[in-house]
Order: sequence, then C-alpha cells, then structure tokens
Amino acid sequence: METIFAFDFGIKRIGVAMGNTMLRQAEPVKVISAVDNATRFADIQKLLDEWKPARLVVGLPMHPDGAEHEMTARARKFANQLNGRFNLPVELVDERYSSAVITARRGEVIDDRAAAIILQQYFDTL
Repeated sequence: METIFAFDFGIKRIGVAMGNTMLRQAEPVKVISAVDNATRFADIQKLLDEWKPARLVVGLPMHPDGAEHEMTARARKFANQLNGRFNLPVELVDERYSSAVITARRGEVIDDRAAAIILQQYFDTL
C-alpha cells in the first residue's frame, strides 16, 4: 500500500489531498498559502515528512479543447521542482474540470477539494 499526495497548483494557493493505493479514496488535506517558494516548499516538506508518500500527483490545467496555456507551463515547472527537491516520482493528471465540479460559495477556498478530485481521477485510472 502506497500513500499518494496530489497538488492543485496555483500562484497564490496550492491545494493538497492524499489517499492510498489500497482504498483509492482521495481526501482533502490542506491549502498552502505562501507568498514565496521557500515557504511553500517548507510547508510541503513538513507534509511529506509526516505522511511519507511514495509518489506525488500534480493537476495539469489546460483549456477545454486540450490546448496548453500559461498555467500549464507553471504546473509542469512545479511538478519538476517537486521531483527535484523531494526525489519522489511525480505524475501529471489532466485537471480541466476539477474545480468546475465543486459547488462553492463566493470567496470559498476550494483548492484542497480540487486536489482531491485530481487524486481521485488518478486513482480511477489505475
């Protein structure tokens, strides 16, 4: 059984979810709000030290037609940074509709729930 973490990357916030390969059920963990990369990666390091995941999943945002945009490149860069800093395998998951399926009130932070949807998509493809 492996623990897997998923990230919904954003410039201001990163949603985090976790699950394992036995239950294949994603659960929201937290939203990381950090003003700089050092703080952001320190927060991620704490989570990884606590939970010891075997792999990481990062949502890959794209236009509805599958075309890439600025945030696609940023998410790829974030995934590469995770792999380089923490030496864990990182997989990218198409997240085009992850936030669209969440019902939220105006101003509500949903990044952790979006990360859970990304991770659930990953589990559903296993």
